[in-house]
Amino acid sequence: MSLQTTQEAIYPRPLSGSPVKNPPPALLPARTPIVGRWITLEPQDAERDADELFEAGHSTPEGLAIWDYLAYGPWPSVEAYKQILKAQAASFDPIFYSIRSHATGKRCGQITLMDLNAINGVAEIGNIWFGPQLQRTRAATEALFLAMDYPMSQLGYRRMQWRCNALNQRSRSAARRLGFRFEGIFYNHLIFKGKNRDTAWYSILDNEWPVVRELIGYWLADDNFDEQGQAIESLSALMQQRDADAWERHQTGDER
Repeated sequence: MSLQTTQEAIYPRPLSGSPVKNPPPALLPARTPIVGRWITLEPQDAERDADELFEAGHSTPEGLAIWDYLAYGPWPSVEAYKQILKAQAASFDPIFYSIRSHATGKRCGQITLMDLNAINGVAEIGNIWFGPQLQRTRAATEALFLAMDYPMSQLGYRRMQWRCNALNQRSRSAARRLGFRFEGIFYNHLIFKGKNRDTAWYSILDNEWPVVRELIGYWLADDNFDEQGQAIESLSALMQQRDADAWERHQTGDER
């Protein structure tokens, strides 16, 4: 892949050394379901989830492609995968959630809250994969939104991170679509499956989150979907055109 296709401008946030007037309450996410309209994020249970998650991620070529940019997988059997899920279910950080579709009742993907730094209010969503039936759906966007909204809106976190393989253009596009802003690349950052990984970093800050939250909520609303279930407005376009964030309004004296 050429440099031209991987270059991306770092978003020019201002540096700040100002006092933190409302420090985070230092709360950790609870291991409880996070319920949405189309999906529920459920803390993983290996015995309950293994069969459905294995089918979602292993039964089709599209499912197997999920693992190309992840540090692990695929697995040769449900039993082998179940052992991995047992370790994931026992983890305190990351906290692994299975994504259960309300439409089918089946678990069809995974997401985590990870690198939790509650005292400073920093969290990350990662270890994300969606089965083919979940990909490019409103439910998939809701799954990501719920994982972001819980720490930022309910636990008072200041920073939500997204990291991915810098060669994974789909993941980088997804980050931008969700309102994350590019911070740069850590070169020679990791070795995954015997290969080098350069890692792209993105984030949403607390003063950016209200605008991002509003736009995702607007995009998810029924009014934004036609009779065929297709989105009328693009979430990527909405994020690109979004209003000034809180710090920008403050800088210009426009406190709307």
